Amino acid sequence: MRRSTVVVLALLAVTLLVVGGPSLLFSPSVDEVAPETADEPKPEIVSLEGHDSGFWPYLNARQVHEKRSPVNVVVRGDTDEVVRLLAEHGDGNWTEPEHDHFESEELLAFDGNESEMDPETEPGTVNTTVDDLRPVAPTDIPWSEADGATRYAYLDPGPDAAAFWTTETLQLEDGEYYGYRYHIRAYESPHPDDEWVAMQTHSEHFDWFTLRHRVDGVERAQARLEADLMAIPGVDVQEDVRRIFLDNRGPSDANGWATAVDLTAMAMVPLAVGLATGRRRIARADVGGLRERAESRVSDRLTETDRARIRAAADRLEARHLILAATIVAIVLGVRVAGVALDRTVDALGVHAIAGVLYPFIAVGLPVATYVVASGLERRLDAAVAASVSLAAAIWLDYALLGVDVLPIDVILQRALVVLALGLIAAGAARRATRESRINDLLVVGLVLWTLVLVGTLLGYL
Repeated sequence: MRRSTVVVLALLAVTLLVVGGPSLLFSPSVDEVAPETADEPKPEIVSLEGHDSGFWPYLNARQVHEKRSPVNVVVRGDTDEVVRLLAEHGDGNWTEPEHDHFESEELLAFDGNESEMDPETEPGTVNTTVDDLRPVAPTDIPWSEADGATRYAYLDPGPDAAAFWTTETLQLEDGEYYGYRYHIRAYESPHPDDEWVAMQTHSEHFDWFTLRHRVDGVERAQARLEADLMAIPGVDVQEDVRRIFLDNRGPSDANGWATAVDLTAMAMVPLAVGLATGRRRIARADVGGLRERAESRVSDRLTETDRARIRAAADRLEARHLILAATIVAIVLGVRVAGVALDRTVDALGVHAIAGVLYPFIAVGLPVATYVVASGLERRLDAAVAASVSLAAAIWLDYALLGVDVLPIDVILQRALVVLALGLIAAGAARRATRESRINDLLVVGLVLWTLVLVGTLLGYL
């Protein structure tokens, strides 16, 4: 029992180090994607100039006025024509910006005029003009019809009818359902004579440990869609594109400003509008120099006893530790790659069927494979640390491949728990843990924790 306690305490320290540490370092805005909840307010309808119909500037998973998903793009024009322009792929008639075209967040700069934005501006009115908004280069990936959970919009047809809740007219995506994508939910005007489409667009990734899409933010997706709309031939950036203040900031990284594009005054041309990749380039430090300086500082502070312990730990490393690490990383990344591949190539499998096929590799395959490989290791602590560090490394590699750099607190907590649980399972499989019985306290606690975390996540408790 005393040894088991030592293993558990060591695993807790490792979990905090490999999950909590990187989370604080690389995800400083972990609380920014949490939606704002509040008592149901009286809805303030936003109406465009010249139209009686309007919309409440949020979407919701329920038919209640909670401030969840902010509407951030409004397009004047026929719905079918707008969708056709976004869904088709063209020949790339775009203007190359002077800066790196990957820096989509910089695209939304108002040429130094951001200070003119007044947050107290009346919702639905214009407070600034766009002086220097330039489209970015499209790629060969067009918008296409998407699957996604239903969200409700509150629309008001005008004085002759009552406002009502409705589901989206359509959903569009650019990217991979089981990877990283930009996602649009579009809602057309409820009045037959009005031509406008309200959109909520965001970037998100699929989380295999929770079977949900996790929203990473709205700014990057808004920049992407804004650039696509500006790239349509005939759109006058000076006249047809502007920002309107909807006062719906708060959830995620929304700032309350929506992009408004007028397509009614132009001849609609069937052009391709492609992907403006919204990944920010981060300046890289001199990694080699930093590593050398860090190693030097660590080395200076190590005592001879510390060095002896490190040498002893290194001597205990064997091929099975590497096999365990490779197995865990292969399962996590393999499920990600397989999900994208199946969604692209196997039309007979819907998105739910693909999840049903691959999720058992996470829920059952990871603990079973860990137990089988770790059963050949001698020491409980070695097995626990190898499994937990490997799973944490696989999780961070997965996020790095997706380009995700912001995590909510609940995701960090859930990942810490699964890392801890898998480490306990590995410790319970080691030979010293199974000398008296295959069923031991470490294994039981690990399996129970693993099951509770995954089931609790699927049921919405985590």
